[in-house]
Amino acid sequence: MSVKKTEKDISGCEKMIMKVVWDADRDLSTSEVIDALKVRYGKNYARTTVVTFIQRLIEKGYVTTHRKGKMAYVHASKNEARYIEKFLKNVDEFWFQGKTDHLFAALCKATKPSKEELSEMKKIIEELEK
Repeated sequence: MSVKKTEKDISGCEKMIMKVVWDADRDLSTSEVIDALKVRYGKNYARTTVVTFIQRLIEKGYVTTHRKGKMAYVHASKNEARYIEKFLKNVDEFWFQGKTDHLFAALCKATKPSKEELSEMKKIIEELEK
């Protein structure tokens, strides 16, 4: 069994930075990224640490940076939805040998969806069957 690596993997810390950047409605300064990591994830990283993670994300093609005056801003280069699709495909292939029904069952068991969520899932399945 082999999982195809089409993109360079990103670390847990890099994923947190990407989530902060993806969730923003604009480019974020490095200071804003640092503050968001503290608030959202309880991570009190030094500025140099965050800059190192951002540099790695640049090298992997996930972000670009630009300067406005003395401030550096981070901009997402990759689409979050596309990243999630590839991530889930890799999870499905690696953990469930491509058996998506097993992935779906494990997800439902772990998250215990509400009746409303189950109803939405049924609609999605019905739409896929068309």
